[in-house]
Amino acid sequence: MPSVTLVESAKLSQDLIVQGVIENIISVNPIYQVLPFDQIEGNSLKYNRENALGNVEFITVGDTITAKAAATFTTVTSSLTTLIGDAEVDHFIQTVRSNINDQKAVQVASKAKSIGRQYQDTMVNGDTGVTADAFDGLIKLEAAGQQVSTAANGEALSFVILDAVLAKDGQVDFLLMPARTIRSYLALLRALGGAAINEVVSLPGGGTAPGYRGVPIFRCDWLPVNQTKGASGAVCTTIFAGCFDDGSRRVGISGLTPVQNSGVFVTEVGESETKNETITRVRFYCGFAIFSEKAVAWANGITN
Repeated sequence: MPSVTLVESAKLSQDLIVQGVIENIISVNPIYQVLPFDQIEGNSLKYNRENALGNVEFITVGDTITAKAAATFTTVTSSLTTLIGDAEVDHFIQTVRSNINDQKAVQVASKAKSIGRQYQDTMVNGDTGVTADAFDGLIKLEAAGQQVSTAANGEALSFVILDAVLAKDGQVDFLLMPARTIRSYLALLRALGGAAINEVVSLPGGGTAPGYRGVPIFRCDWLPVNQTKGASGAVCTTIFAGCFDDGSRRVGISGLTPVQNSGVFVTEVGESETKNETITRVRFYCGFAIFSEKAVAWANGITN
């Protein structure tokens, strides 16, 4: 038997701890970097979309004017909701075990990251019919008239589909697709022979995104890849094309946040009444709007 055991020798040593926490939960969604946020007063925003135009007619001298129908509109409401989480840290742990990493700061940062990820997920998959306190996302809000037709049982990505996916007035600010579809797009380019696959669009944050005809293609890990179309089986996804709102609340998509306390903010709640813990609350009052239905086009049943 050795004179010093592993257990006893460990008492005289200390593991080297790296400061900070290495990210291991990563989802890619660069459109979130450029998505505009509209600050609103009140808990919701109402806006009217054209439903039918007032009618007109050709007449000649002496004819009775019969074009009397007035324009009609559809009122849409986009509401704010609350994303929230409490970071509760034992006061003893915060006091004696924050020499390497500030325990509370790590927990608060984790909550903030979780809020950002949840918003991005809901922006795509949100459905108030499933989660009443959330908001509707792109898939729920997609307009039937803006669908680009694909085969009855789905089909592989093609340039024909990409050329057909046009938003308002052909003004496209982004294409949104999952990672596997971007790989399929790059494979299409390589198959052309001699085609460059290095077309990229610079983002405001300094990064780049693949481009198609000058339009950035944003990877979105929140887009589901287990949708069905016809007899395809659960192997399909949906791609989107659209434009961002310009602040006029008439053009494109936008996140919503209140004028006061906009964005993610942190509040020190204080000491717990029943435990030796401090409570820090992380909040985001948020929503999502597609002002014009023509702002977003979509193609489902993408199989590859």
